[in-house]
Amino acid sequence: MRKVLFGLATLLTLTATNIFAQQAAQSPASNATGKIGNANITINYGSPSVKGRVIWGELVPYGKVWRTGANKATTFETDADITVEGQPLKKGKYALFTIPEKNEWTVIFNKTTDQWGAFNYKQDDDVLRVKAKPSASNESVESLKFEVGKNGVTMKWEKIAVSFGVK
Repeated sequence: MRKVLFGLATLLTLTATNIFAQQAAQSPASNATGKIGNANITINYGSPSVKGRVIWGELVPYGKVWRTGANKATTFETDADITVEGQPLKKGKYALFTIPEKNEWTVIFNKTTDQWGAFNYKQDDDVLRVKAKPSASNESVESLKFEVGKNGVTMKWEKIAVSFGVK
């Protein structure tokens, strides 16, 4: 009887571990890196997929703080002082949140980097907020991605791209 119970417990543990591993892989960890001016920029994020879902206004509601990715809060790191949309941002590592709206997004750099999603987000920890305009795309991007270009950062997902200037 003990062998049967031990076998069942082992089977349940392995099954639960396998299910958790599959769920975690649904939004794999990803990163984007690049150099803007003399600053090395690194963005670490969970990359969710569209999978036939309505993203904007449903999965990601308008008017609410979003982790700008999946799983842990997205992080933005710079090894030099920069400006974002003309506003100064000191070198360091920040959580990167956004507040999506149909016509304008708020991009937020927050000093509390180690958080799961936006569940414990505190506006008092914001270091910088800037505005960015979303643009529609004919191309659909299945998995969220960030790109660091010579003039800024762009987030693309589904049929939306949001860019903010960095110098």
